[in-house]
Amino acid sequence: MFDRVILVVLDSVGIGAMPDAAEFGDPPGASTLGNIAARRTLRLPNFARLGLGNIRPLKGIEPSADPQGAYGACALASPGKDTTTGHWEMAGIHLAAPLPLFPDGFPPEIMRPFEQRTGRRAIGNKPASGTEIIKELGEEHMRTGALIVYTSADSVFQIAAHEDVVPLTELYRICETARGILAGPHAVGRVIARPFTGSPGAFTRTANRHDYALPPESGMLLDQLAARGVAVTGVGKISDVFLGRGITRHTASKGNTDGMSKTLAAMADQPAGLIFVNLVDFDSLYGHRNDVEGYARALEEADAWVPSVESAMRQGDLLVFTADHGCDPTTPGTDHTREYVPVLASGPGVRSGTNLGTRPTLSDVGQTVAQNFGTGIKHGTSFLPAIAA
Repeated sequence: MFDRVILVVLDSVGIGAMPDAAEFGDPPGASTLGNIAARRTLRLPNFARLGLGNIRPLKGIEPSADPQGAYGACALASPGKDTTTGHWEMAGIHLAAPLPLFPDGFPPEIMRPFEQRTGRRAIGNKPASGTEIIKELGEEHMRTGALIVYTSADSVFQIAAHEDVVPLTELYRICETARGILAGPHAVGRVIARPFTGSPGAFTRTANRHDYALPPESGMLLDQLAARGVAVTGVGKISDVFLGRGITRHTASKGNTDGMSKTLAAMADQPAGLIFVNLVDFDSLYGHRNDVEGYARALEEADAWVPSVESAMRQGDLLVFTADHGCDPTTPGTDHTREYVPVLASGPGVRSGTNLGTRPTLSDVGQTVAQNFGTGIKHGTSFLPAIAA
């Protein structure tokens, strides 16, 4: 029904706690959008006219009397609240069990072979903020060449190294080594290269991050699109999350502003198929750092970008905004939060004002994309018939 779908993931922009949030360690009352709006006036006129305020009550964002898009929310059916879980579910993969976490650091059976195979000692090996751990251990790393290994509340094995101490090619090779070791019960969702530069007291993480995900199970959305010859452009970390599977063209981004610019460039170059976008700054720069003001500004910048996307749209386009989980910057701690995520769908051929309700799984988004291109995925119910004008 639509020649082209632009699917934009606003990373971590949740819209209210799920009923089982406490089971995942969330503080009571987590709501990324709701709590930011309660703390600081949010100016989101474009998301509001598409129906954002019609999904859930948000202070200062009134429900539209005539929404210009279809609107709703999705729950996470899989047991988790991280990037891999959310994006994979969007593509039709439901996890049977949570990805493993390491709140006490990684055990010797992981760290011993890691040090042996990389030829470098590891320091850290604990849950930590990425900016704080390089502040704490960066000088020792530069002096000794030891790798800074850390994790978080997510299923990740992160390796930080100064680009002048460990060249990027070596750091990426080290991450590939770690990915091979982290298997079976230790199979974390992602191994992440976290390069940085600068001097003690002034270290800065660079844009050369690279993620090494677990292989997604076969038959997911991007596999199905590839089988039908549907062109797919991934913007941001989409290719990393899915190991490049089904991606026709990949363009990395250096943050939200760069990702938004590259989305417009992809729209100019690709007349049909799927443009799959992740805008990461909400999560990585603001949610995990409890930066309410930064998160609010990033939301307003994304909202101000919406008219540019709409101007670049063609008659046969479908634009969908959603998220993969929450990361409420107002709550104690810096972890992700298990939340419903918003869904806003718009375009010239979309039935405006359609209430999609609260969907039981993010796979409904992927199933909608799949049905549009004449295929299907394992989980989810398409809302394509409800939105097609």
